[in-house]
Amino acid sequence: MNLVSLIMKFLTPDMIGRLASALGLDRNTTSSAIEAGVPGLLAALAGVASSSGGPQKLADAVKRETTTLDQFGNMLDTSGQGSLVDRGSRMLTSLLGKGDQNALANAVGTYSGLGSAAGGSLLSALAPVVMGTIARQQGVSNAGNIANLFASQKDNIASALPSGFGRMLSGTGLLDSLGDTASRTFGAGAETARAAAASVARTVDDTRRSAPAASSINWLAWAIPALAVAVFLLWLFAKPTEHVVQQGVTTAQSLMVGGTDLGKQVTESMGSLRTTLASVTDPATAQAALPKLQEINAQLDRTGGTLGQLSDPQRKALAGLVSPFTSTLNQLFDKVLAIPGVAEILKPTIDTLKAKLTILTA
Repeated sequence: MNLVSLIMKFLTPDMIGRLASALGLDRNTTSSAIEAGVPGLLAALAGVASSSGGPQKLADAVKRETTTLDQFGNMLDTSGQGSLVDRGSRMLTSLLGKGDQNALANAVGTYSGLGSAAGGSLLSALAPVVMGTIARQQGVSNAGNIANLFASQKDNIASALPSGFGRMLSGTGLLDSLGDTASRTFGAGAETARAAAASVARTVDDTRRSAPAASSINWLAWAIPALAVAVFLLWLFAKPTEHVVQQGVTTAQSLMVGGTDLGKQVTESMGSLRTTLASVTDPATAQAALPKLQEINAQLDRTGGTLGQLSDPQRKALAGLVSPFTSTLNQLFDKVLAIPGVAEILKPTIDTLKAKLTILTA
């Protein structure tokens, strides 16, 4: 059994279109977000399944979603969509905690282009689908079986994570339960990419068969770019796995300075910074987050102190590690500083962090 495939089988092109319409989102962007969001959610839930008391929490959540898949279509109508998102959001907060929930939403929103708010709404709508799919499997009625299920699905979950999205989650702790499986699959996803390309092609074909003749022009408007994406995926990931992995190893080795792995250090700092910012919701949580932000500031200071020892290629490699985080971090900076009473506490530290990130990406 492949849990990711079962969930995606339920999320047909028609269902994705209805879900996007219910949430007021672009269909193609929603498809991209779902591609990342489903395995991302499962990875986060696998972490819950491996924690103390987590399997029982998951079992309780699954029991509440036994009829969800049968009713999901009706939940997407005007009167039910708000309730669906609210219920899913409460479920994720209870299982993951607000910090991890926000970190996952930010990553999905950034990866797909939806933005963190829409990414969060989509994840909340997907959570009942994920739990409802699990509820349909035999032998998941207790905590022990739930734990075994997620343990058996680690390879499938890791393989389904888009490589770029997986790298965004590195350092957040959301992939820790997958162990080395996740890191081995990033950049080595030839089969996954081919499957994704085939899925795009199938979606185009399904839509073509179901679309009225009068809408053929509209269909072509999105079908042609979708097919182009499929071809690009095949080209991009058809390279031998060994070459891609070796390229990653070479980059990591090139950022070893004075016995310090700058690549690992920076990635961990970015992930910690994103998680810490996502936890700020009011002046009290801002005050609690301040020591951690100051610690990250000091870490970036130490990283910045090594810049003079780096060659130009090393500087470019370091900038390439930091750049993917900057858009999300800048959004989080702005969001945090807009919370009443928070700017007085965090603005000096955030301004310093912004300046250091600018230096690292220069």
